[in-house]
Amino acid sequence: MVTLPLWLFLLIVVFAAVTFASHFLFPSVRWFFRRRAEKVVSRLNERLQKPIEPFKLARRYDMIQRLVYDPQVAEAINDHARRNGVPENVAFERARRYAREIVPSFSATLYFTFGARLAKWLSRSMYHVRVGRFDRDLYDHIDPEATVVFVMNHRSNMDYVLVTHLVSQASALSYAVGEWARVWPLSALIRMMGAYFIRRKSRGDLYRRVLARYVQLATQGGVTQAVFPEGGLSLTGGLGQPRLGILSYIAATYEPEGRNIVFVPVGLNYDRVLEDQILLDAGKSENRRFRPPLLPAALRVLRHTGQRITRRFRKFGTATVSFGEPLSLRDLDDPADVEALGRLLMDRIARVVPLLPVPLVAHALADGAASRDEVRAHIDKVIGGLDDAGTVLPRRSVDQVVTDGIAILVRRGLVRDGDGGLALADDSRDLLDYYSRSIGHHVQSSGNAATRQT
Repeated sequence: MVTLPLWLFLLIVVFAAVTFASHFLFPSVRWFFRRRAEKVVSRLNERLQKPIEPFKLARRYDMIQRLVYDPQVAEAINDHARRNGVPENVAFERARRYAREIVPSFSATLYFTFGARLAKWLSRSMYHVRVGRFDRDLYDHIDPEATVVFVMNHRSNMDYVLVTHLVSQASALSYAVGEWARVWPLSALIRMMGAYFIRRKSRGDLYRRVLARYVQLATQGGVTQAVFPEGGLSLTGGLGQPRLGILSYIAATYEPEGRNIVFVPVGLNYDRVLEDQILLDAGKSENRRFRPPLLPAALRVLRHTGQRITRRFRKFGTATVSFGEPLSLRDLDDPADVEALGRLLMDRIARVVPLLPVPLVAHALADGAASRDEVRAHIDKVIGGLDDAGTVLPRRSVDQVVTDGIAILVRRGLVRDGDGGLALADDSRDLLDYYSRSIGHHVQSSGNAATRQT
């Protein structure tokens, strides 16, 4: 017989339990869930037009290790240590921290069973969702081995939700998301959805080289990606100039004899952007690091919830997504010319930005229309000038466009509709200009004399 104090006996039991779990139980549990995940992915790949690539399914720890020990990242670590006079192990740990911040932990089960369904419910509960243009023949001819990159204008944070919903039947997207999404617990959920984080304002060379290498490895691995060439949300409502960082990382991986890279232009537009006033205020203050005011945001959520419970909620209008003509790097004379690539992609995005009722009515009101008849005449002239240009026009009649657009603006209190005609509410001019700018490039390019760019 051996006599032990109770505390020592309990300590031995705890250590024995931990040892048993780490050596026998945990590996078995991980193997069980890994097998189930592989079966889920196998079933998904049978129905997806673009199967999920093995790179996307790699364990997050393995991907972080692969990234920090990559020869190009190792060179960047040595450069950082030499320039800043710090030991290499300190620079290495900094690079590892950047890698942990960037690399996602994709879960196919979460993406397709929870994320895609949530995206569908959110999109269709808030908007009448429409696909403006989609030429299936063009997409059926894309090389199945090519890396597909969706490039789109950035109007709202709903862009992520809307495009995820519409593309989930074909593939799983890997988004480049900004610092707004690094808030716990949102960050863990977004990582599991396959998104990777970007510090928009980072000026550190080491960080940029770690980020560049991750994007390049994902591109070489065939991961389907979604990026916003403008770099952030539009603060004016109109299209911005392309920022070439992510595009340059992607294009740098292209080799004529290797895997092709195909860019798919996507144009989005809304009858109502949920963050419109916040974005306008940020544009006036020239500060992109904006956060929505917590109390007003909470009150809006409560009011929205009350409207849903009492069934008084009316959708915010139409949200339309259009898919333009794919652009293959193999078709370009100089795939390394990233500036030309950026201009070409933004031009193709601009072509397929849809014309919706609220932007059309706002453009007419901003141009001086003061009655329904004047708004109708203005829209008739705009659509007539664009009808042969391949622009994504509303499917409804002009009369219905006028009725729907005015109704939404009146409901928001931006326009008054009375016997004397239409009158702008106080302080509504900025918002009307915001929506007008979303289609301003169409009208400007058509040379329509009856309109102006705001």
